[in-house]
Amino acid sequence: MPLRRSMPMTPSIWSQTLRRHYTSRQHLDTPTIRKTSFPALSAALVFFNPKHISIGNGYHGSHGVISIISRLTGLKKLDLDCPAEQLEKGDVVLLETPVNPYGTSFNIKAYADKAHARGAYLLVDSTFGPPGLQDPFLWGADMVMHSGTKYLGGHSDMLCGVLATKNKEWRERLLNDRAYLGNVMGSMETWLGVRSLRTLEVRVQRQSENATALVKFLHDALKTSGSGNGSTDIVQATVKEVVHSSLQEKDMEWLSKQMPGGFGPVFSIILKEERMARVLPTKLKFFHHATSLGGVESLIEWRAMTDSTVDRKLLRVSVGLEHWVDLRDDLVAGLKTCLDG
Repeated sequence: MPLRRSMPMTPSIWSQTLRRHYTSRQHLDTPTIRKTSFPALSAALVFFNPKHISIGNGYHGSHGVISIISRLTGLKKLDLDCPAEQLEKGDVVLLETPVNPYGTSFNIKAYADKAHARGAYLLVDSTFGPPGLQDPFLWGADMVMHSGTKYLGGHSDMLCGVLATKNKEWRERLLNDRAYLGNVMGSMETWLGVRSLRTLEVRVQRQSENATALVKFLHDALKTSGSGNGSTDIVQATVKEVVHSSLQEKDMEWLSKQMPGGFGPVFSIILKEERMARVLPTKLKFFHHATSLGGVESLIEWRAMTDSTVDRKLLRVSVGLEHWVDLRDDLVAGLKTCLDG
């Protein structure tokens, strides 16, 4: 049965203050809030009930949710860049941008146009591009999800999933589904979320600036030849590649408009040896070795520990609010220890 406005609802179900704060930052109708991102994604798939979902590599947890839904509905996966003709009416394109663990970005409008031309829907996972950096609705997203555990929470002390839409009818249906299926945030987590959203834009823009400065330092060092500079020599001896949205020079015509607030606080480093990738996180002082991200503290992860599909020499870096020069010096010192044995 559908919910009636006269039905009594507890504050933990409605989470009105948290939804109002998110709404004011994303310029949309109020979202539905869930305990984590997994219930948020499963709620979207239950809502759309597609026959096919077009998805890239991205976050391995999303693929886990899809595999469970597929057991119930027969949902089939398509490649993110599959021919448009493979999409059918009511299907879903799940676009994660910036994408985990690389921190690179996709053109939201291009995928929205592709989906809509076939009668499909675009669901954007904007976890790595929270309000303050990008607004997927401006570029054609039908629904937006976040792992609010990350940047919306921002302090590594709460779990949260957000599912947002500008369609009021859809929102009412999502609220109705949540009332009966559960996955409601607790009051404490809701309070923590309200606290966090009050500083969201300030945090993520500073974190993005720090990440971009670090990426530029590493990228410039890799391009420099015969400098004799100690830091540059260390980077060249240990780092194979650095990956981040700010380095997508050929895409800047659309990317600078899509992400006007910054290119994101997450980037990846691919080292020259797996041994170095395993050791470096244990040699740093400012960066903590952890699999989460989005907090005010900087984190680094040897990603192969939690995702077997990525390059075993890859490190995912989530930049915090520390001064970027301190982070730079910490990275260089850590890389030097990798050379020392």
